[in-house]
Amino acid sequence: METSPGISRRGVLGGAAALGAVGLGDALAAGPAAASAHTDGGRRGEFVVRGAYVMSMDPAIGDVADGDIHVRNGVVVAVGRKLRARGPVIDGRGTIVMPGLVDTHWHMWTTLYRSLASSSPANAYFALNLRNGAALLPQDTYRGVRLALADAVAGGITTVHDWSHNLRGPAYADANLRAHAQIGLRGRFSYGTPQGRPADQTIDLADLRRVHDEWFRAGRAGLMHLGLAGRPPGVATDAVFRAEYDAARALDLPVSYHANSNRQQGALAMIRALGDAGALGPQTQIIHALFTTQAERDLLAASGASVSTSPWSELLIGYGVPPLRQLLDAGVLLNLSVDTVPLTGTADMFSIIRLALALHRGESESEFSVSARRMIQAATIDGARGLGLGDVTGSLTPGKRADLILVRTDDVHIAPVTDPANMIATAAGAEHVDTVVVDGRILKRNGRLTTIDARQVVREAQQALDALLQRAG
Repeated sequence: METSPGISRRGVLGGAAALGAVGLGDALAAGPAAASAHTDGGRRGEFVVRGAYVMSMDPAIGDVADGDIHVRNGVVVAVGRKLRARGPVIDGRGTIVMPGLVDTHWHMWTTLYRSLASSSPANAYFALNLRNGAALLPQDTYRGVRLALADAVAGGITTVHDWSHNLRGPAYADANLRAHAQIGLRGRFSYGTPQGRPADQTIDLADLRRVHDEWFRAGRAGLMHLGLAGRPPGVATDAVFRAEYDAARALDLPVSYHANSNRQQGALAMIRALGDAGALGPQTQIIHALFTTQAERDLLAASGASVSTSPWSELLIGYGVPPLRQLLDAGVLLNLSVDTVPLTGTADMFSIIRLALALHRGESESEFSVSARRMIQAATIDGARGLGLGDVTGSLTPGKRADLILVRTDDVHIAPVTDPANMIATAAGAEHVDTVVVDGRILKRNGRLTTIDARQVVREAQQALDALLQRAG
């Protein structure tokens, strides 16, 4: 299995069984009224998508024009043409059906103050996080994360990595996880330090264990698995890094580190230090890694560690130009991520694919240095592999869980149909996502959210932000 430490197929299926409420037929036919009424999750059943252009991202299946996908009880049963299948039909004509997009690093709580960073020197990103993070209440965490998850569903992201770096006590962790349990996306929740935590103090290791037991071992976290949002040597003291890493590995948890993010961190050789400490491997994710030596890139590739790049935030914060060509040339498992919408404004993964494609070609000074499909791979199957979910999601493969999206190709902004992979990478946007299915549950249909009251989510997020900014001064 390709699952990460701490992620089992039993856990995936147990989380699937814990979710589900409204009828499949209602979700298939959901219009505006249904979208506001069905707020407790779509029930798994059996259905078939017919007549779509299927971009499976499975090399053994490839693309299937005028293809069908049969889904039963949250599992992809078959992919092909004119399948014999029971259940309601989703008309896929005029769409590309593909795996749901995979985000591999997102500070979801910060969505509460979207587009506020860099609006003035006083709102520099890290200062803004510190100020707002100290004033945040658990309910604010819930509302910010819920807004981010609704944004993800609307934009076709079916797997997320919630890098939660403002857990100020058990109530904050519980509020954060309550949002995940309600919305029902797949992914990882990485337990992190509160904003302003001194470098010589560990995270709340006792609460990490409590969250592991009460939420994840007990099956209350739905489709999410637990990880550590750690601090590498150079950000935390060596003793703190080691204590946190050892605690995570004792619980069989994957670990994630921001390392070599800017030029100053690159000079600290954090990735080399992680390698020297025996902390690199398939269970380890490195975030950003803009400034690396060839030896560090080779070390990452040999260890099986993944790198999550977030090109919009890396450019907008002024870190530098992400070296995507260098990382891919070294054989590093490269993933894409939203990071933080106070900086980027948007969680549109299609725009991240497009920017990554442009950066690689620009760095290479070649129109053909990398294909559109290769960057879509980074946002689907490779993202799933980076989160240890490669045998669960990331491709439309029979036996995998049914995480898929339908992208409309008949809108004026994307038509006419030419090369499907190029269309997804260069023309598609979140606004073209017609249907979103997570673990067989239809969360968006005909362009409308079926399980989330978007107006309520937005209204309550605005209320929380107004109160937060007043408290934070």
